Amino acid sequence: MDEKTAVAGEDGLLRCPWGATPEDYRAYHDGEWGRPVRGDDALFERLCLEAFQSGLSWLTILRRREGFRAAFAGFRIREVAAFTEEDAARLLADPGIIRNRLKIDATLANARVLAGWADGELTGLIWSHAPDPSSRPVPRAFGDIPATTPESVALAKALKGRGLRFIGPTTAYALMQACGLVDDHLADCHARGAGASREAR
Repeated sequence: MDEKTAVAGEDGLLRCPWGATPEDYRAYHDGEWGRPVRGDDALFERLCLEAFQSGLSWLTILRRREGFRAAFAGFRIREVAAFTEEDAARLLADPGIIRNRLKIDATLANARVLAGWADGELTGLIWSHAPDPSSRPVPRAFGDIPATTPESVALAKALKGRGLRFIGPTTAYALMQACGLVDDHLADCHARGAGASREAR
């Protein structure tokens, strides 16, 4: 059996191979990844976490997620935008997050940029780059899933053009996958299409 195709878990459900174990991944895969996310603060959180994940395992981020939320005021854009140099120093000393100065500085700078946007503007910009679901075949194996797409290249360019930092095409595509702009659950995965069902309700 190809380990890069959907695998059966202990509960008998087929999942994308990365979402089978451990439990942190399984819960995220089944309940969140690929489900539509809207709202500026919610998308800011995902954007920040994807940036912090760069170069690291996503499991590392998942297991620190509550620490990130506590450290960054629940990722409420206007509150993070008001963070001071003292807050930056606090973040650099916080063992509950990834203590990377460049990523912390980018998060604070991005919040300051976004605080000047109209409500819903980030949501609108990101979702305007959602591709037509019929524009490419349903992935049957992990090798069918790209690292970047023309839409993710365009999204990264649009965000950077508006002053946001630490966002490239690969990070933009990971954001698109996580937030339901695309459904990259494998064809045999039980969660495939769940995001579309939720969006329709």
